[in-house]
Amino acid sequence: MTFRRTFDILAHLAATTPQADCLVAKWDGQWHPLSAARVQELSHHVSHGLRQLGIGRGDKVAIIANNRPEWMLADFGISQLGAVSVPMYPTITVEDYRHIFQDAGVRVVLVQDKKLLARVQEAVAGLAAGPEHVFTFDKVDGVPHFGELLALGAGEDPQELDAAKAAVQPDDLLTLIYTSGTTGRPKGVMLSHRNVLYNCENLTGYLPLAPGHRALSFLPLSHVFERTATYLYLRQGFSIWYAEGVERISDNLREVQPHMFTTVPRLLEKIYDKIVATGNALTGVKKKLFFWALDLGLRYDTQKNQGPLYNAQLALANKLIFNKWREALGGEVRYIVSGGGALQPRLARVFWAAGIRVMEGYGMTETSPVIAASQPVPEGNLIGAVGPVIPGVEVKIAPDGEILTRSPSVMQGYYNRPDLTAEVIDADGWLHTGDIGEFVQGRFLKITDRKKEMFKTSNGKYVAPQPLESKLAESPLVEQVMVVGDGEKYAAALLVPAFTELRAWARKQQLPADPSDAALAAHAQVRQLYEQLVQQTNKAFAQWEQIKKIDLLPALWSVEAGELTPTLKVRRKVISDRYRQRIEALFR
Repeated sequence: MTFRRTFDILAHLAATTPQADCLVAKWDGQWHPLSAARVQELSHHVSHGLRQLGIGRGDKVAIIANNRPEWMLADFGISQLGAVSVPMYPTITVEDYRHIFQDAGVRVVLVQDKKLLARVQEAVAGLAAGPEHVFTFDKVDGVPHFGELLALGAGEDPQELDAAKAAVQPDDLLTLIYTSGTTGRPKGVMLSHRNVLYNCENLTGYLPLAPGHRALSFLPLSHVFERTATYLYLRQGFSIWYAEGVERISDNLREVQPHMFTTVPRLLEKIYDKIVATGNALTGVKKKLFFWALDLGLRYDTQKNQGPLYNAQLALANKLIFNKWREALGGEVRYIVSGGGALQPRLARVFWAAGIRVMEGYGMTETSPVIAASQPVPEGNLIGAVGPVIPGVEVKIAPDGEILTRSPSVMQGYYNRPDLTAEVIDADGWLHTGDIGEFVQGRFLKITDRKKEMFKTSNGKYVAPQPLESKLAESPLVEQVMVVGDGEKYAAALLVPAFTELRAWARKQQLPADPSDAALAAHAQVRQLYEQLVQQTNKAFAQWEQIKKIDLLPALWSVEAGELTPTLKVRRKVISDRYRQRIEALFR
């Protein structure tokens, strides 16, 4: 079937795959499913309720909430009217809320709970023309509840929506997604129904599973990565189970036993580090077996058959060790799709060796999002690259190494900013991604760095921070890292230790018991440890790229503090400004 509008997926699903567990959430200790037919019915209620409020074609409705069924009910309900959803991260600043409300002209806000409501109220205070209606998904005294919006539309004839739905065209604006950005005010990326559905259509072969399989959802729906994945799941008849939160993912994996999920590299790293920590706690033969299996996994290569002996050893490792890895992920995971940043090759090798196919993808909000992706078969997966360009998408490498792309998935432009649109989309329709890359073996796209993040030392040499940062982050002792040195004689780095692992090391070294994070980071032996780690890392890089000095920071960078984007990318300008004195000291 051809899907012309996103809500066509829901109608098709309700008609052909009426599973009881289309969308599933947990509250009061129990998982509660909604059937496809019920999801469609409630989405109609949202549409009718919004119509009663005077919302129609082109009007903007904001969604500010963590992943839950109500999020998607709102999404479908808004789109059926030809209205435009404006998803917003719960973690952005009040100032960003205010900017988006004004820039988009938001008329209705659907917000999660009392805590986020307070931030919305602060953002709209004093606005000359703010949102006219606010509803909460959780019940809050004195504020209209989402159930009231549903009730407002519950008595209406679904057929009365037919005219509004029929008027919605593929090129109509579906959503305004404000990019978190690493600098400056968020920009509204305009994505149409066609943009997103074209991406879905060309990704259907990447999850070759029959209807009825389960996906666990925990990456924010406010980001186009998880949102497009959701449309893809529903298009293929999968059920979507919403995790209770990042802190509960391990428990939810065991409960739901999903067959797939999307993630960002950092979360995979944490899963890996936790598994390795479990191995380190073993003793005797069990410990030896664990690290024998791990070593086999780290040698895995999707592009090379390593012979009958290696294959036999790997089969044994899967029976003895890797089966427990799969159990920790619920026991049924077939595919993990990683995006939003570079995936460390060691993670890809080990998970593939363990029978879990990790597919790395590459894209951006402006491309709805996927440009290239590793395939679910070994021959279509080159570890260290992001995979072949997906069908229907064009990519070329500019003379300076920048990746350019063109396809029906490329955004309509930045809302209210034709000047910025013209800066990134040229006259021939090529989007300039800002990423530097190359093709390996003629078909696998490899990202080498961000064009805007490369810097030149005072010696005239260019340094690409990302490879250095990725290499350092391979160590379980490193939580976060940012390489600096623009205009200086050499490269240096700000490092945030992984304090849990560092404390385990400190106990073995008989350092003072339970020092503060700040005291631990400042300890001479700790500093020596990280300097040795950096020296080891430097061996993989040219002389002019190598990190000469480091500073250990006592506290994690966070989304809440504005140091990370909601997708956990480092906001380099914010950190550079915040730690200016410490950075300057690295070059004295």
